[in-house]
Amino acid sequence: MASHLNIGLPQIHAHKGSKCVPPSNDFIIGTWHVTHSSLPLWKDKRNVNITYELLAPDSSGIAKIDDLVRYQAVGSDKIKSVHGVDTPSPDNQGAWDWRGKGWLMIASSHWECLGFGQADDNNQWIVTYFAKTLFTPAGIDIYSRRKEGLPPTLVEDILQALKGLHVDEITTLANNIFQIPQN
Repeated sequence: MASHLNIGLPQIHAHKGSKCVPPSNDFIIGTWHVTHSSLPLWKDKRNVNITYELLAPDSSGIAKIDDLVRYQAVGSDKIKSVHGVDTPSPDNQGAWDWRGKGWLMIASSHWECLGFGQADDNNQWIVTYFAKTLFTPAGIDIYSRRKEGLPPTLVEDILQALKGLHVDEITTLANNIFQIPQN
């Protein structure tokens, strides 16, 4: 399976190697379950999912993506959410700049696709890199279309491919990946 992985570097490391061939908006749109992450903010969370919805192009013709994250704290039934809009990064296909909505409009972040594909069982997956912000460290997430996630062997192949980029930051993040409970 590892030979079929298309894993590339985020823009901040692109001078050291190849970037991921980005997925189409059609591939990204819909709900994804965040099944693995290196981001500490997900350590005590469960049922993390992100729904992307393509918005109509704005007056300059740019098609943005509505970005709704839902999650629960471990041991809680209350569903919390974070809502924002992703704007494609200029001159960096496969990367977006997120801006929060409502009281979160002061928050922003940058994220990029590192790889994507389809498991043998037709379950789609995507790996994202999040640059460091004022509030969070840099991180990597693995998304799955299915709540049960990806086969452990595929997750391991993805992690090995990330480490194979030979970029210290990416290797450190891949070494700190943990599973997020989905139930």
